[in-house]
This record gives sequence, C-alpha cells and structure tokens, in this order.
Amino acid sequence: MSTADRETVTGIPPGIAAAREELTPMLSQYAELCADHEDALVLFQVGDFYEAFCEAAEAVARVCEVTLTERSDSTGDYPMAGIPIDNAASYLESLLDAGYRVAVGDQVEDAEAASGLVDRAVTEVITPGTVVEDDLLESGTTNYVAAVTHESEAPADVDPGPGPTLGLAAVDVATGECLVTAGEPGTVAEELDRIAPAEVIVGPGLAGGDATCDGPERGSTESEPAPVEFDPAAGDPDRTVHDHDPAAFERSAAVDRLESYVPVPERRFDGDAELRAAGAVLAYAEYTQGGDGPLAYVSRIRRYDPRDRLRLDAAAQRSLELFENRGIGASDTLFDALDSTNCALGRRCLERWLRRPLVDAAEIASRHDAVGELADRTLVREGIADALATAYDLERLVGRVSRGRADARDLRSLYATLAVVPELKATLAEGEGGRRSGGEVSGAEGSGAGGPETLPRTDHLRALRDRLDELEEVRELIDAAIATDPPQEITEGGVIREGFDDDLDALRATEREGREWVADLEARERERTGIDSLSVGHNQVHGYYIEVTDANLDRVPDDYRRRQTLKNSERYYTPALKEREEEIVGAAERADALEYELFADVRDRVAAETERIQALADALAELDALASLAAVAVAHDYVRPEVVDDPDAGIEIEGGRHPVVERTEDAFVPNDADLPRGSIAVITGPNMSGKSTYMRAVALAVVLAQTGSFVPAQAARLPVFSRLFTRVGASDDIAGGQSTFMREMSELTEILHDAGPDSLVLLDEVGRGTATTDGRAIARAAAEFVHDELGATALFATHYHDLTDLAAERERAFNLHFTATREDGEVTFLHRVVPGASSSSYGVEVAELAGVPAAVVERSRELVAETEAGAGAPLGPGRTDDEIAPDRGTDPDAEDVSLREFLAEEEADDLPAIEPADDPAAGDEADPDVDADPVTDADSGTGSTADAAGDVPPSVAAELRDLDLARTTPIEALNALYDLQNRLEDDDD
Repeated sequence: MSTADRETVTGIPPGIAAAREELTPMLSQYAELCADHEDALVLFQVGDFYEAFCEAAEAVARVCEVTLTERSDSTGDYPMAGIPIDNAASYLESLLDAGYRVAVGDQVEDAEAASGLVDRAVTEVITPGTVVEDDLLESGTTNYVAAVTHESEAPADVDPGPGPTLGLAAVDVATGECLVTAGEPGTVAEELDRIAPAEVIVGPGLAGGDATCDGPERGSTESEPAPVEFDPAAGDPDRTVHDHDPAAFERSAAVDRLESYVPVPERRFDGDAELRAAGAVLAYAEYTQGGDGPLAYVSRIRRYDPRDRLRLDAAAQRSLELFENRGIGASDTLFDALDSTNCALGRRCLERWLRRPLVDAAEIASRHDAVGELADRTLVREGIADALATAYDLERLVGRVSRGRADARDLRSLYATLAVVPELKATLAEGEGGRRSGGEVSGAEGSGAGGPETLPRTDHLRALRDRLDELEEVRELIDAAIATDPPQEITEGGVIREGFDDDLDALRATEREGREWVADLEARERERTGIDSLSVGHNQVHGYYIEVTDANLDRVPDDYRRRQTLKNSERYYTPALKEREEEIVGAAERADALEYELFADVRDRVAAETERIQALADALAELDALASLAAVAVAHDYVRPEVVDDPDAGIEIEGGRHPVVERTEDAFVPNDADLPRGSIAVITGPNMSGKSTYMRAVALAVVLAQTGSFVPAQAARLPVFSRLFTRVGASDDIAGGQSTFMREMSELTEILHDAGPDSLVLLDEVGRGTATTDGRAIARAAAEFVHDELGATALFATHYHDLTDLAAERERAFNLHFTATREDGEVTFLHRVVPGASSSSYGVEVAELAGVPAAVVERSRELVAETEAGAGAPLGPGRTDDEIAPDRGTDPDAEDVSLREFLAEEEADDLPAIEPADDPAAGDEADPDVDADPVTDADSGTGSTADAAGDVPPSVAAELRDLDLARTTPIEALNALYDLQNRLEDDDD
C-alpha cells in the first residue's frame, strides 16, 4: 500500500474534513478521534458495529469485503462501512495485513445512562507489533515491536569503531517482555533478524527502508548529525517499518518515561542510544494501549550483549531452516523437530533458546544436566508433560490482568494454571525405579550409597523447582471469589462466588426471595380472584404484571392498577407487586454493581502480584522446554554432547545425523565429522550425494548443543562457537535489485568481514553464479582467505575439483568426498563421506533422474564426451581445470568424469607395463576375438579398451583402483606405480 493511499484513510478523511464545521455531533466526535490519531484508520463504535466513514469506509469495505452503505443527515451524504464488534478479529486481521494501523474508538459510557451523545474514546491502537488480542495472535509465539535509533553524540574519548552505535529496544506488549541492546549497524541488523519483530519504529536521523523522515530536517544543525544509512527491513521485507514522533526519542523524554519502569534509568542502560530506544518503544506501546500511562506488567526490561549468545544472522537462520523451511510447501524445520512442548509458555521459551543459543560452557552443561535427568526419569518427564498440558499462557493472562482487561474466565484460567504448580513440585521430587539404558546423567548428584536419593538430582532442576512459586494466596483468592463457570460478561452478575461477600449475598437473597414471591403470586391470585386464566409475567419495558383476559375483566379486584392494554387482555399490577418489583430490581442492580466492584478489586489484587506471576511463568516455560528437549532426545536417540571449553578444540562427531532430514527419509546414512579447530574441509562429490545435508547436520549439531539440547549422533565432542555463518543455496532479491550471484557475494562479504577463530563457517558452491573462470578464482581466493586470515573452522563444498589442491598447499586444509557407484548406467548415491577428493559430479545422471527429456540427456552425454575428447584427457584428482581445458564454458559439472571412467583411463594410459614402446604388438590392430572391457565400452564412451596392449592382472587392477591419488604425494605415487610395473613384468616373464 502506497503512502498516498494510506494518507487518504488515516487521520481525518478528506470527505469529513471538507464539512468539518457543519458536522453533526456524532461525526464531529469521529473527526476529533481521527485528528488525534493521524497515523491510524479509526473504527468508531455505533451500537453493535465499528463504523468508518468516507474514504476510510471505502478502504474498510474493500479490504474487509463488507457492504459500503451511506449515512445521510442535514450536512450531506457520507459513505459508511462497518464490521460487527462480536466478530471483529478476522476483519482487524485483514486491515493489519493490508498495512493499516487501526484505532478502536469504543463507547466508554453506558448508552442508557448517557444524556445526549455517548462519550467515545480510543481504547487501543492495533498495529502489527502491538496486538494483544488472543484472536489475532498465534499461541506460543512472541510478537515484538522494536525501536531503533542512533547515538546522538559519541564521547570524544571513545573510538567510533566500524560504524555508528545504534540502540535497539523491543517489547512484546502481550507478555511484557522487553529487550534492550546496542551495537554497530551490522550487529543491530543481526539482532533484528534474531528477534524478528513484526513492527519497527525508527528514530530521527535514520534513513533507509520504508521509514520516512517526518519532523525536523535531518542533519540541519550541528547537534543533529547526518542521517545514518540503515534498513530495518533488510532481513524481512514484510516487516512493517515506519517512523514515530521524534519527541519520543529525545533523551529527556526517554528518561522521564523509563523512570516509571526502572530506577535511575541512566545507570541501567549502556549509552545514550539504548536509553532513547527503550524510552521510545515504551512510549509507543503505551500509546497503542490507550495512552493511560505506564504498562505496569512491563517489569522485565533486560539489557543484553549480543556477544553473550551464539550469533546467527538472517542468512544462517534461513539456510539452516531453523524456523522456516525454504522448500515450496514444506514446513519441517529444526524448531518443529525440537518442539514437543506442552504449553504456550514452553513453546515460546524453546523458540527464544533456539534463536539465542548459549556461549558459556558452564551454562550449556547445566542445561544438558537437566535434559539428561529428565530423559532418564521417564515417569517424571511424563508427569510434567501431563500437568503442563493443562496450563494456560500465564504471561498473556497476567498482561490482561495488569491492563484491566481480564474477565472472570481469565482469572479462572489463571487459577487452573496455578493449581498445577504444587503437582509439578511434587513430581520433580518423586523417585522411580529403574533407569533408562545409557541414561547416565553427567553432573548429577546423588546422596551416596545406602541413603535416600536427593531429588531432583541436578543443581539446575533443584533451582528450577525452588522457583516454582505456588502463589497460594492468589490461588485461594481467585477460587474463593470467582464462580467456577462464570459468564464472559463481567457486568451482568453471576461472576462472584456465593459466600465471598456478605452484602452481595444479602442482595442476592433479597432478589431471590422476591422472585420466589412473584413465582408464587400467580397461584395465590388465581385462588383469590377465581380467574383460572390469570398469569403473572415480566418484560424489560413494563416490568412485572398480572394479565387478565377481557372475558374476566369483571372479576378484577379493586386493588389492581392498570399497567397496559392489549388487544384481548389487560395487564395490571398491585401495590404489593410493585413493592416487590422495586426490591427485586433494586437488589439485582445493586448486586450487579457490587459484583463488578468486587471483581475489579480481586483483579487489582491479582495484578499486584504481576512480577511473581511472571517469574513463575518463566520457571514453567523453562521446565516445559527442558522436558521437550528430553522427550525428543529419548524418542529420536539423541546423545549428550561433550562441550569443551577449549579454544583449540575442534568438532568430533561420530555417526551424526540431520535432525530434520532423518525424519523425512525412510533411511538416513549417518556420517562422522572430524574438524580440527581452524581447519577447512573441502568437500566434493556428486550432485544429490548429501554434501549440503552433511554440512548443515554439522552446523545444527553445534546449534543444538549450545541451545542445551542433545544431538542426533552416536557421540559428539564439540567446542563452543561464538558465531555461525552460512553461504548455502541460491536465492535472489529482485525487489532489492540483487541477482542470485550478487546475493551470494553479499553474504560472502559478510562472512569474510566478520568471521574469526571462534566462528563456524559453511560455504556451499561459492562462485557458481558466474563464469567458470571467475567463479573458480573467487572460490579459491575465499577458501584461502578463510584459512589464512580468518582462522575459522570451515566446511567448503564445491564442484570446482581443482580446489582439492588446497589440501597439499595449506596445513589445515583437507579433502572429503561423497561416494557413488554406477552399474549398467545406473547411479547409486551412497551418501557416505570419506577422506579424499571426488572425481565426478554426475550432473548428467542427476538431470536424467530429475526427468529431463531423454533427448536432452543423450545430447548432454555427447557434449561431455566431445569436451573430454577435445581436452585430450579426463579430469581427475591432481589435474586442474585450466590444465585440461582453460575455456570450457561455465558449467563445472561438465568437466567431471566418473570414478570408474577415471580408473579405466588410468589403466589404459598410465600403466608403464603396457606402454606401446614396451609391447611389440602395440601397433597392430586389436584382435577382434578379444572381448572389449565392458566398463570402458559402456561408461567411458571413448571406444578404447583397458587391455588394448595386453591383459592387466585383476589383482593389479584392484590395487590400482584402491590407490587414493588425491591423498598421495607424487613420490608415493611414483613408488606405487613402479611396484605395480615390476609385478606386471614378473607376470609377463
């Protein structure tokens, strides 16, 4: 939606503004609300509907697909469109998806009690990042709004570093969580990708993205620095980005705002940018919640340093598919694989852990201890799952309680969740017979032989059990005060439990006795008057009445007073009935009012314990997340990794598996990984052999381990990394003007600038998006730079087979390859990684498997054969592409040959024992009765045979096939060939 389109429906619609002085009182009230909320589309309560007028109405009708009607009065005709209040959620969601912020103007006065126009006010502004309604939020997710600003003035004695310092603050308005940090633009961009806010507001002096520069002109004075180029939407083009009131970002305003949340804000935050970002985002949150002052439930304002967690940028999260699967129509992600949580609290906690894995070895070990104990204690783990399955989302519940928007059902949900806490504490302390095989828990503490075991066994779970605050007084208050099954409306009675308040009980007794008296009145009056058809009834307009048909009017007693005349009857009341009616109505009204007062008081008393409830929510969330990790470990045979706090430690994985792929495949081939710290593994092999899966599996093992999870492997010994980078897969950014290759180079640039010795780097097919010569050069130079300058631990997958020379040229470089076989023209991928370099990528074979037409496949084979014939020799390990064919086009796959072809060619051409100079029959025509080598005839396409000058003994051929030339020095190769030559000569003799 363009800015121009938005401006016609936010603020005062032009059609209303044109007649501002002549509007009726109601439309004038609507115009005032629009003027006070110029950035939002105002929905105005009229009875049971939210209405919009003029241009705003046209937008509502179009987006929400509702009928556009018209309101006419003495000042003119005004287009009008409305949505039903009782079913507003789906329409509001449509407006948010269309890019609008919606200001909800509710009636804040009882229409029956109002004299004249009903008072209305905006009670909330709904934006993508400040939604609090459950109907508009997915359960178990976070929904942040973030603010970004830059340091107003850098101290003279502080090094500005690689760029200006930006402050970032994010708040989840539904739960009250608030995060604050700062860093140079690249770091803040990473944190935005990690937090993934739905909405970002930017302060003055930031240019880029969709934000506009309203307010004072940037860079116009010495005190206002030049604009800082920063795009908050770079990691997510769908993210809503806009500017906000510049005054909210001023330091003095931020300090004033923050004083309601934290003592001495200047000491709480590290720098001006953090303070101003935090103040601005809280000001915006208050504005969206009706502007009634501080949000008391935002009590967990946490300042953090990004370096305290494993840093995963947007590229790494995408390529590793942590939260989003890049496959079309696919949904399996690492988070899905780990998520066996039982409540919304745990799901949100697990996501938070996965977005921000740990970097402290002691913290990691502590989580592993807890996961190990829960994996070992099956009954306890299952008991925790059963209890938490009945828990509600405490964080969102207490948020509604604190905002004064919780109803009686919310309080009963809070009670139900608090009721599971004693059960959980008892479950954690329960013993059980037997231990899971292989479930020994590292770090667990027992009580010694012969004595009772101390449960929980681990320090982590013991501390977590102590954090499970039972909040007994809150639980008892709610249970005593709120009816077991209360109505949703809190103003119409039936909310407060009988026995909670004596005055309320007395009023209810009066009301109940009065209704019983009325119920008995009909029988008494029939007996007194002798009118068998007499009836007693009630309606909202006339109250209680006695109805007598016209045929019996002559029998009506003198004390009856006429109340209403109908077609065939008359309605009466008596002084006694009138008195009882007044007692009933008065008691009911006073009871309803008293009930609301009592409910509001109970809600306020619960709100006073917000911080304790939030602390309990944190503990329940962590317990659920740990139980989820333990359940996954048991169900899928994960092992506890040994996490080594040693800067020289490398990656050692035995039988590693990809946690997502193994669940989607009928059979998964595990692979080992042995990567010394600072080494670079050059990985070659056929297409579809599993190179990318292997690389990702290694990286995911690191992410899982540092998250606190066990890993899918037989054994794992892992170091602690501070950063993880990936350059995997092909994608473009057409809207951003980036081709696939430009996107690839941009991601490579980030890695080469930011990676270091504590980084794990995954590079897959660097350079493939351009010409072969350029791509090969970039790939080799990047690999050398990672090895020589960065010292990062790296996995480098490539089809440029000459890069395998790095193993001979660089001390910490080595080769790995994936194996495949070809029998009768059928290729089988073994998905097994082994040392050494591969000789082929099987590009044509993969094309055939994909269903490429046979004619294209056969023509491809012909072109490969022609290329190889023109080059004079097949490409094999130890030969560079440039030595063979310096100008072969842009497809590296076309330059590879199969392993069988390579060995057959070596037998025919490279064995000294059968060179033409040593064989007198070499110049003669081959004997037509001699069988051709089927491997050579079928696979090589060259027409030559391995025994053209003589038969090679099978033992010699087998030994040659086993000779790994890629990992053999030239001297060793010559010696081996010399030995084989002597054996052939001995056989000839």
